[in-house]
Amino acid sequence: MRFVRQNVPLVFLQSQTFVVDHSGGAVMSTSLLVRDETTSGQTVHESVIEFLTERVTVRELIRSRVYQEVQDYNRGADATFRGLVQPEGGIARKASTDVVGNRAIDWEVQYQRAVEAFESNQVLVLLDDRQLETLEDEIVIRPGSAVSFLKLTPLVGG
Repeated sequence: MRFVRQNVPLVFLQSQTFVVDHSGGAVMSTSLLVRDETTSGQTVHESVIEFLTERVTVRELIRSRVYQEVQDYNRGADATFRGLVQPEGGIARKASTDVVGNRAIDWEVQYQRAVEAFESNQVLVLLDDRQLETLEDEIVIRPGSAVSFLKLTPLVGG
């Protein structure tokens, strides 16, 4: 099953900045606004991810996103965990997760859980309202592009 959302306006945020590499040279990085959305198009969370290239795979996008959100939480930047997937032992809230005991989260475990969620269609990734279907699908970050993550919840009863 493919998911395509029609006539939903998306706000775009993409910029280029320069990062100094270890040899002292400047490397251009590309910023991409990443959203968590409901299936009706409502944004529940946004974050910006920096990439050193304008071409990334879905796997690289998920890895970068999960790494950043776990690092932000572990450093205390966020009081609640707003991640792509719920960590083990977490208590789900509407747009976040309370982590029991405020323990550190392992980004690699979260990354594996996120990959499994993507592969089992529990999480969809949309580029400009087009569903990306494999971890190796390529994303080209262009002016006007937007990436959205949709978390699907199984229906109870059915």
